[in-house]
Amino acid sequence: MLIINPILTTLLTSSHCKGLVLINIFRLNLDMDFKILVCFSFTTLLFTYSQAATLAESPPIPLTPTPAPAPAPDYVNLTDLLSVAGPFSTFLKYLESTKVIETLQNQANNTEEGITLFVPKDKAFTSLKKPSLSNLTADQLKQLCLFHALPHYYSLSDFKNLSDAGPINTMAGGIYTLNFTDASGTVHIGSGWTNTEVSSSVHSTDPVAIYQVNKVLLPEAIFGSDIPPPAPAPAPVPDIAPVADAPAADGAAARARPRATTSSSSGRNFGWSVWTCLMMVVVSSGFMMVL
Repeated sequence: MLIINPILTTLLTSSHCKGLVLINIFRLNLDMDFKILVCFSFTTLLFTYSQAATLAESPPIPLTPTPAPAPAPDYVNLTDLLSVAGPFSTFLKYLESTKVIETLQNQANNTEEGITLFVPKDKAFTSLKKPSLSNLTADQLKQLCLFHALPHYYSLSDFKNLSDAGPINTMAGGIYTLNFTDASGTVHIGSGWTNTEVSSSVHSTDPVAIYQVNKVLLPEAIFGSDIPPPAPAPAPVPDIAPVADAPAADGAAARARPRATTSSSSGRNFGWSVWTCLMMVVVSSGFMMVL
């Protein structure tokens, strides 16, 4: 702010004094060029003072604070998660040997989409007899690993919407797709060769979701469309009569046996009576003849 002599301030703030000063300047016995210079200087000083007074009287403009930038998400180390979260050493070995773990790390930490990973347990690999993974080429094994990942973060509730979305693309790209169905909160996964379900959630914090599955996901693009039929269902167990019914049958048979014995005894008694009568007739006849 300008610091001005009090007398000059009075002159500058009074409109009457302003005009009087300019008139007196021209009345002075001075050179015309000098008079013009003095008038210009006085006018400039007047304008500068007016601007300074206006700025001093106007209220200060409040400054809007700049919002702090959102904190960056924590770096997610997939290797550490799979090492300590469960029995996933076999799948982790395949990810590291094919260098797919680096692709998954980049998708998880350097993209806005995030990642969803389906991780088979070690038991799923040991129980896989046919087809065998040992016959796959290096490129096929890499595609198999990428087939277990989706290039987007999906929570468990998101799979309800995927049920009607049709085949979902995996990070293997192209025809490597998966089908999802949600049955009462249980997520089922179909790959043609494999039908399994999500058995548990290992990690589910945006941008990374990791879910445990009970089987290795086998794509038709690698193993072909000659899918073996599902194992036949076990034969139903025949109904067995309760043990309590046996004594009743035995009792009925026992009750039937005395009746049969009574009938046979009656027959024998009847036959004995007939023979007795015949013998008496014969004896009587012989006795009459003797007489």
